Amino acid sequence: MYQYNNFDRQLVRQRAAQFRDQLTRWQAGELLSDEFKPLRLQNGWYVQRFAPMLRVAVPYGEISSPQLRALARIARDFDHKEDHDTRQANAGLSEVPTLPDRCGHFTTRQNVQFNWIPLSRAADVMDLLAEVNMHGIQTSGNCIRNITTDALAGIAPDEVADPRPFAEIMRQWSTLHPEFAFLPRKFKVAISGAAEDRAATPWHDVGLRLLRNAVGELGFEVRVGGGMGRTPIIGSVIREFLPWHQILNYLEAVVRAYNRFGRRDNLYKARIKILVKAEGQAFVDQVEAEYRDIVAIDGAPHTILEAELARVSAFFVAPTPSATAAAPTPLSEAERAGFERWVQRNVAVHANPALRAVTLSFKRPGQAPGDATADQLAQAADLAERYSAGEARVSHEQNLVLPWVQREQLVALWREAQALGLARANIGLLTDMIACPGGDFCDLANARSLPLAQQVLSRYQDLDELHDIGPVDLHISGCINSCGHHHSGHIGILGVDKDGQEWYQVTLGGSDGSTLSGAATAGRVIGPSFAASEVGDVIESVLVTYREQRQAQERFVDTVRRVGLEPFKTAANAVRVSTAREGVSA
Repeated sequence: MYQYNNFDRQLVRQRAAQFRDQLTRWQAGELLSDEFKPLRLQNGWYVQRFAPMLRVAVPYGEISSPQLRALARIARDFDHKEDHDTRQANAGLSEVPTLPDRCGHFTTRQNVQFNWIPLSRAADVMDLLAEVNMHGIQTSGNCIRNITTDALAGIAPDEVADPRPFAEIMRQWSTLHPEFAFLPRKFKVAISGAAEDRAATPWHDVGLRLLRNAVGELGFEVRVGGGMGRTPIIGSVIREFLPWHQILNYLEAVVRAYNRFGRRDNLYKARIKILVKAEGQAFVDQVEAEYRDIVAIDGAPHTILEAELARVSAFFVAPTPSATAAAPTPLSEAERAGFERWVQRNVAVHANPALRAVTLSFKRPGQAPGDATADQLAQAADLAERYSAGEARVSHEQNLVLPWVQREQLVALWREAQALGLARANIGLLTDMIACPGGDFCDLANARSLPLAQQVLSRYQDLDELHDIGPVDLHISGCINSCGHHHSGHIGILGVDKDGQEWYQVTLGGSDGSTLSGAATAGRVIGPSFAASEVGDVIESVLVTYREQRQAQERFVDTVRRVGLEPFKTAANAVRVSTAREGVSA
């Protein structure tokens, strides 16, 4: 893992002190709320439906055991729902719905969020984060956000090059970049270093893929203009091969072109994807012109030197393995099937044959997808320390990955994780869903996501059934802003508002761009929206149709593409007809 130097640590601590001063002045009435708002947003503090929400940066998903323990302490000591009676009263509510507190939430952009910390305690939280080199800088606002990558970065057998050193160099370049502090809208960058794109790069404002050209030189394929929301667009390749040492100069050109020509008059048309779609080749030409000027006139000031790449890469060498423990008790016959299924679903092969990458599943009934209680955060820290050299990764799928597990310790780790409820063998299956917090927390949402997630988690607890269904990406968003990435789900659920009531649109056939899911594409709607009470039955009907239509070893998304939407539309609409008949008979 990258280790913060004195400059990094001083920056984070000064930022925490600055925020404390800003908060104190706001509390004293010296700063108006409208003046304080951009200051808190620049540090990751939103105000949501019932309470403030803090988004903590986890650069490219890497997190240490001490950092996980700090997050556990924040969850336990600060994330309290009962602190928000005033906010509830102002919202006209006598009580908040039954919602989780004292927990963190893993996001699709490899960050961690808290939903119940009072602003009055915000500065204390920022000080605590700073002690472990964490912060909320650029986790919100119209700036370059947290740069994400593959949770298996640096350890995947199919990797061309480790993207983490480049992600760290980009973090340092983009942090508090004075020219890009107030872009037309937020700006998201993802990097993949492997043949299998596990970072959903085509769906980002800028998507970068490391590759080698015909003579073996390392460089980047550069995509620009991807995004979800109201207008789902797959990013366009504007450079098929850019030498690696020029990536910052080229990014500077891309963001300058966006900053200059991106729309600021319409919030819904301000993302770079709209600019790229509207301007086409003219945008590419502008980027290339900016890049030529940066190189020829400015002297290519952000060229990455071999020595700098080597310096940063030195932080990402494989760690010393955790001390080998005594051989665990052999598996009993009762344990064997469960362990083997867990290995099949939750354990990934490693570039080092002696190691494995293990995913801890944070998807189970009674808990929102991606939520981790204070105890679970502390327990995950202990597991990472004992089995993964003190390191974990927040994954795009809202789980935690332990990247440095010795093969000989898999049985011991499985037993401990199972006792903690973190060893459910469902990774990549239907219940390993992505879901945003939805209307239970978010002011922007049209509908709730979490009750639908619980419907699915409760209905599909039989692992035999889940394994028979096979890989299915289920993504749930509470509104068109697509924080649950519904567009890229094999099954996507979108909450919509109809005359003040919650309804849900269902899409099929989406992909994040991974090899397993095929080229990145947005799912297609299978009919009019459904009532919340119908969605579980719609999903079941769609899956029954798949099992009837599939060929041998054919995955869900491949069956959808082969047979088309009509059989699934028919099955889904039958749910509505059945519901209507029941209503009439009642």
